[in-house]
Amino acid sequence: MSNIRIYADNACDLDMELLKSLNVKVFYLTVTIKDKIYHDRMNLSPTEFYKMISAPGIMPTTSQVSIGDFQQEFQRVIDETDDEIIYVAFSSGLSGTYQAACMARDMVDAKRITVIDTKSASVGYGLTVIRAAEAAAQGMSKEQIIAEIKDNIKRIQHIFIVGSFEMLKRGGRVSSTAAALGNLLNIKLLLHFVDGKIVPLEKAHGLKKGKRRLLDLMEERGADLINQTIGISYSYDLEGALELKNVIKERFGCEKFVISEIGAVIGSHVGAGTYSVFFLTE
Repeated sequence: MSNIRIYADNACDLDMELLKSLNVKVFYLTVTIKDKIYHDRMNLSPTEFYKMISAPGIMPTTSQVSIGDFQQEFQRVIDETDDEIIYVAFSSGLSGTYQAACMARDMVDAKRITVIDTKSASVGYGLTVIRAAEAAAQGMSKEQIIAEIKDNIKRIQHIFIVGSFEMLKRGGRVSSTAAALGNLLNIKLLLHFVDGKIVPLEKAHGLKKGKRRLLDLMEERGADLINQTIGISYSYDLEGALELKNVIKERFGCEKFVISEIGAVIGSHVGAGTYSVFFLTE
């Protein structure tokens, strides 16, 4: 009897021990800093990463999972087992990883390998991975697991406050003038996801107002928040993330949370001081 193997990648920003407990196998996007290649969360912790990039002139670069890495692992499973694979992938709007996986799938065995574009990132992506893994653990069929994944993709909301204009400037997402003005006026950018891509949403004056607006948007967009698992990701400020959790719990009565620090893959683009909330809409 074949089993369903769930795969994800480290852009889901979930703790490796959690993924191991869920029996989720991980592919690794890499981060290069000063010509040294790191595997996010394997040999570079989020805390170490944020300390490294705090130095002037340090600009990390990220690389997608290669076709060869996918092909090698897919072929191993196909050759050694009767299992089927579902790879729940990082958004195609932010990385070529999904496309690389599709190419490797077609080289190996398109019938036994399913690759799904979550159009998500960080813990928003992670919540979909958790749902897929739990569905597999419950013995659902491949079709049922895929339906669970697609339901989460359709309904998941990503809303976040970017911590670092400097990282946005280094990455070419804002001009030097806009970054300097944003820092001077203490402006915080609120962004969200539209079809798997990051899109500006609003501006807030100061972090406190920005976090308050995050909650307002949760109330406007969320459905049955009290019975959901709410995702929170943060960079280099666990205390701030726990404060955000407590405010969400007090306002909406939520009891279930997944809180995780943003790793180097996502952190290379948003920097320290970023806060994100993830929840389901109707």
